[in-house]
Amino acid sequence: MEIHKGIDRYLTHLRVEKQLAANTLEAYGHDLRRFAEHLVSKGMNDLDGVQQQDILAFLVKLHEAKLTSRSVTRNLVAIRGLFLHLLKDERIDHDPTAQIEFPGRWKKLPHFLTLTQVDALLAAPDRRTVLGKRDHAILQLFYASGLRISEMSSLTTDRINLQQGYVMPFGKGSKERVVPMGSQAMAAITEYLDESRPKLAGKRICDRLFLSQRGQGICRQRLWEIIKACARTADIKINVTPHMLRHSFATHLIEGGADLRIVQTMLGHADVSTTEIYTHVSRAHVTQMYKKFHPRA
Repeated sequence: MEIHKGIDRYLTHLRVEKQLAANTLEAYGHDLRRFAEHLVSKGMNDLDGVQQQDILAFLVKLHEAKLTSRSVTRNLVAIRGLFLHLLKDERIDHDPTAQIEFPGRWKKLPHFLTLTQVDALLAAPDRRTVLGKRDHAILQLFYASGLRISEMSSLTTDRINLQQGYVMPFGKGSKERVVPMGSQAMAAITEYLDESRPKLAGKRICDRLFLSQRGQGICRQRLWEIIKACARTADIKINVTPHMLRHSFATHLIEGGADLRIVQTMLGHADVSTTEIYTHVSRAHVTQMYKKFHPRA
């Protein structure tokens, strides 16, 4: 099968049948196009003749380009998925990735904010202004719910219930989940809805919860900028990102004694092994506290 035709067929399968999120599809497409360019540069025009050594040569090339083992693994996941799909559809007669093992890698512990840093960040927006009330509500909801930045950006007004205190984001794969939020986040969002959102919307009709100055749904890039600006105002020296607030949400829940399965559900992780990384962080926190306070440590 011709290389680009096979890749297009696989991406269509992922979009239509697997219903993968747009960001995931974009990542798969980018990795597979890079793989296609490598094959073409070696004089190959179809996928039928690809052998294990061709794929290994590509992975070595990625390593030499200083990609992390995580990125190399992601590329191999995309390539393996491509060949498995074509084999299942009987478009090829063998899977050249079958004997290739994934690169081993240490799990990278997530960076998170301390409670003091969280308090400083949440206090940073100037709540005397329209945008300050909006930014305060955004930060409160980020920390109270652990939403991904894409989930926050796409959140609509009908996906939040202030009476019962929960939010219903659509996560990866368009999977819906229910995440509770605390009283402080509810109060901040109520203030924003009552006093700021009507002014930002003006006469425009938009169902997004958080609006820009133009009355449109706020984009991912602007959410990044808001968090960066608030971190500077709070004089937090580390590089604060939206995902760090998600990490902080999960870490502080685990440290407070929350059940791992409950945290998994709130984060929207399909596999509990993804959530288990926060138990490593919690153990590190316990060890740190022991060394700090035990007289014989």
